[in-house]
Amino acid sequence: MTGEAYGPISPFRAGLACRCPRCGRGKLFDGFLAVAPACTECGLDLGKQDSGDGPAVFIVLILGFIIVAAALILEMALAPPLWLHLVLWIPVTLGGSLLLLRPFKGVLLALQFHHGAGQDRSTG
Repeated sequence: MTGEAYGPISPFRAGLACRCPRCGRGKLFDGFLAVAPACTECGLDLGKQDSGDGPAVFIVLILGFIIVAAALILEMALAPPLWLHLVLWIPVTLGGSLLLLRPFKGVLLALQFHHGAGQDRSTG
């Protein structure tokens, strides 16, 4: 499908939907977090795209802030035993991290494509 014009695709919409950042239709991932080698719809080479540790850093900072704030509020309001904090916050942390990791990685990859900041830079 070379030469086909693609309309403007929102990098946030494409990333959150885990779709190709160029056409918005093909799958971005091949598995849970492995980036697909190419888009099945438009043929965009996705194999060289890499978000690095960015998604994990954002999730640690954002989710960590929310969970620590919620744990402190719970502690101040009810003063539950320590085991209850562990039973409550460990699954919330793990589940939230796994739930958010894929969309955050998709958004960062789509933003890289949108701004031309991918690893596919030719020298010379």
